[in-house]
Amino acid sequence: MNNTEFYERLGVAKDASQDDIKKAYRKMSKKYHPDLNKEAGAEQKYKDIQEAYETLSDSQKRAAYDQYGAAGANGGFGGGAGGFGGFDGAGFGGFDGAGFGGFEDIFSSFFGGGSASRNPNAPRQGDDLQYRVDLSFEEAIFGTEKEVKYSREASCGTCSGTGAKPGTSPVTCGKCHGSGIMTVDTQTPLGMMRRQVTCDRCHGRGQEITSPCQTCRGTGHEEKVHTVSVKVPAGVETGQQIRLAGQGEAGFNGGPYGDLFVIINVRPSDKFQRDGATIYYSLDLNFVQAALGDTIEVPTVHGAVELTIPAGTQTGKTFRLKGKGAPRLRGGGQGDQHVTVKLVTPTKLNDAQKEALKSFAAASGFNEVHPKKKGFFDKVKDAFEDI
Repeated sequence: MNNTEFYERLGVAKDASQDDIKKAYRKMSKKYHPDLNKEAGAEQKYKDIQEAYETLSDSQKRAAYDQYGAAGANGGFGGGAGGFGGFDGAGFGGFDGAGFGGFEDIFSSFFGGGSASRNPNAPRQGDDLQYRVDLSFEEAIFGTEKEVKYSREASCGTCSGTGAKPGTSPVTCGKCHGSGIMTVDTQTPLGMMRRQVTCDRCHGRGQEITSPCQTCRGTGHEEKVHTVSVKVPAGVETGQQIRLAGQGEAGFNGGPYGDLFVIINVRPSDKFQRDGATIYYSLDLNFVQAALGDTIEVPTVHGAVELTIPAGTQTGKTFRLKGKGAPRLRGGGQGDQHVTVKLVTPTKLNDAQKEALKSFAAASGFNEVHPKKKGFFDKVKDAFEDI
């Protein structure tokens, strides 16, 4: 066996995420579950899928499998024949491993142990889910309430999550007696060692379903469309998330639902830019307004406000509108809006405008300062820089 076979059994790539592995496992296990699929070879296929998922769903076992293959995932020794400096264990005082007492538990953990203390019938929380919510720029500033609709694995309404046909109940597995594990003996360099593996009859559940529910086909879960209301606080930004407890997927053995994590995505504004609680706005001014000053109505997310532009304002000048920014999500208070002036030069002038500018240039003495070296608009620019 190579170190890609487990991935091939689940039909996923070697770099698949844990979510992809879980989804593939659910799909494959439903397809080949021996209670549902009576075709020849289905039971063995189901066992193979269980074995693959047991390894790939555990990050440590998966890492060992990727490096050493199945032997590494099962806790086998990484190299050599297993001898310890020429000592092969055969002459170890006649011990065959069974008489180690407390050491047996230690070696058991190396060979797949450690799962004996876990009750397969104990309640387990369901998987978490993610959902992306798109907000307008203003919705992110002031907060809003959104209704989201998504598909999730819910507890089966027909069997109440037991997986058994109504009127029947799961029965204790006769092979593992409800533990979900079996004890097998393995020959090692130290002799015969005992290890624990998943029960091949109940596949680790500790129970058997003799009459599966027709709705969920024995899984205890059914896919349903779920709707929940999300309260989005004022001041959120792209990438932040809101946790909704119990809105994820159904648990196992009566365990609680997982959580839903709502990921925020804020659409950009065509007017404003934002950095945290600070909002930025670019204000276009003509050179008359900049030179003579003006009172201008400036838009903010809180409504239009009047801004006084003093005479002689230069392009790039920034004014602050206190408290007109976004609310601070943590710490309270309100940010500011920064308004940056951008001087706009006209590209088309009518005759009257041209004559007025020529008169302005003549009155300013521009023609006498640099009569040959500079053009008209260069002189106008110089004049404004001198103001």
